[in-house]
Amino acid sequence: MTSPRVWRRPTLDAVAARAGVSTATVSNALNGTGRLSEATRQRVLAAAGELGYAPSSTARAVARGGTGVLGLTMTTYGDLPVPYTEIPYYAQLTLGAMAEAHRRGYLLQVMPSSMSPWMWLNTPMDGVIHVGPRADDPVRSLLRERGLPMVCEGRPPQPHWCDAWVDTDHETGLALLLDHLTESGARRIALSLPQHDDAYPLLMSHAYRSWCEAHRTPVLVEEYASMPDYFTTEQDAVRRLLDREPSPDAVIGVYSDSGHNILAAARRHGLRVPRDLLVACVSEDPDYATTTPPVTTLSLRPDRRGEEAVDLLIAVLNARADTDRRRLVQPLLTPRRSTRRPTTDPRRRAGAR
Repeated sequence: MTSPRVWRRPTLDAVAARAGVSTATVSNALNGTGRLSEATRQRVLAAAGELGYAPSSTARAVARGGTGVLGLTMTTYGDLPVPYTEIPYYAQLTLGAMAEAHRRGYLLQVMPSSMSPWMWLNTPMDGVIHVGPRADDPVRSLLRERGLPMVCEGRPPQPHWCDAWVDTDHETGLALLLDHLTESGARRIALSLPQHDDAYPLLMSHAYRSWCEAHRTPVLVEEYASMPDYFTTEQDAVRRLLDREPSPDAVIGVYSDSGHNILAAARRHGLRVPRDLLVACVSEDPDYATTTPPVTTLSLRPDRRGEEAVDLLIAVLNARADTDRRRLVQPLLTPRRSTRRPTTDPRRRAGAR
């Protein structure tokens, strides 16, 4: 009777052989050090994943006085509870960051937004990814006071030259969506925009206005208060847009539930989507594939943002001098029926002339 094979932990040499590189290159790729091309780094990480190799980063961190633990924090809004884990964007971001941290041999500790200042200042961790930095941000202030290495997920609204952050290429993303709406026959595209003290609304506003200026189309923007309940305030903003003369023939929302809010406002105006109005939003919510009609979405790729944030934080922890401290993730457009106007629509025929 043959005995079962005993599993042996894959070695650095095995990863190097699989990737076709030296063991020093493997070590640099896994630790975020050295001057490697991105293609080489990704080849090494892929080989490590195929072999099930997990670097002992935690042991190394402890040896140099660290913890081997990375933190991921969400900003707070006073006493307002924010169910981050129920919002698709933050759920995908957290899972992406967690998977990358584990692949790189670190633990990732997701910290609740309700923690006391004492806990923010004393929870053991080597560095932190701070999600959604705001202009008036108590969490970021406490973390900076503690002196922890920090990477922001989202650009700080008041940037400093030494900031490290990961964000989406909003100009490219919104241009993809606006071009798609134009190809579908839209000529008066409106934007529903939240008022918030993070950088996101300003970046989306800038991208939209720049595109409108370049294409010589009207700027149609309505702002709304995002706290404490943006469902009602956004629907009111869309109603104001639809009351304009001439009214928009397409509306874009930039929050996760914006598509639902725009559809509700359109129904109250007696407008049919997509025959009378094209609708799109920036969201990760899979439910938009089954709405009536299914809604076109632009994804900010939170999974990739989480992965890049972990990679950047590890590079900062290892003092990698050649690292790019400002990284952009490319968005993803998913067209659906809400932006596909029937070919018999007279406005589509008129736009084609």
